[in-house]
Amino acid sequence: MDVKTQLKRVRHSWRRGTARRQWGTAALAASPAVLGNAMPKSGSHLISQVLQGLPQVGPFVDPGYPPVNRDQANAKLDDDTVLANLRGMQPGDLRYGYVQAREPFLSLLGETGRATIFVYRDPRDVIVSHVFYAADLHPGHALHRYYNEQLTTMEQRIDAAIDGVDEPGAELSPIRAKYENYLAWLDQPWALCLKFEELILNRDIALGQLLDYLEARGFKHVLPRASALAALAQAIEPKRSGTFRKGQPGGWREHFTPANIRHFEQAAGDLLARLGYANG
Repeated sequence: MDVKTQLKRVRHSWRRGTARRQWGTAALAASPAVLGNAMPKSGSHLISQVLQGLPQVGPFVDPGYPPVNRDQANAKLDDDTVLANLRGMQPGDLRYGYVQAREPFLSLLGETGRATIFVYRDPRDVIVSHVFYAADLHPGHALHRYYNEQLTTMEQRIDAAIDGVDEPGAELSPIRAKYENYLAWLDQPWALCLKFEELILNRDIALGQLLDYLEARGFKHVLPRASALAALAQAIEPKRSGTFRKGQPGGWREHFTPANIRHFEQAAGDLLARLGYANG
């Protein structure tokens, strides 16, 4: 174990002690271990910020660890390590990550004493966010050179993100296949599924649903509801995210050409309808 990991574990233990002193040992033990989950570029930083507000609302602990499926250097972890990270969560712990809707994760996260909040986003906005991130914001991205040297227009880059990329060292799954790995979250009755757009445009309603869900999973509400909602809303500061660009729903309309729209509809099939964006 490296020094940085050791320090994070010491900090985690100290924060749990602080929560016990503030809220009581029994209250902390009754709170669910909460996973904020999302697809990449779909609201992971947003739900992470919401979770960071929970220690102001009740007996929750933000350990300050990386995503459950990434290491300190942001490299992907194998399934066994991800499972170990999830199993290591204690009552009231808050983590976030990019966990696909498949076994063995579904069985573990559906257990009593856990809460999973899945945030998803209009795939057209996900495409635009991904392209800007890879082409402009992150020169070290595997697709940075491909998007800038082999493609010359935004229209071409969007089409590439729709179809996927199969270049050595610069692979990208087609958008439909990417969502297929996460769609089953929508079918889990024990998970709370929230649209990214609702957290932006109808924040109080979405945060109220989150509080209701946590109470149903074991959290004992202490603060007045209005105070709890205010604390969660105050924690949301999108510009604190290192990948922040705009984050506004519907931005895809500024970048999709009519040809991109037709291409997406052909490639994605019923994806928008499955996600509830067919009329958007």
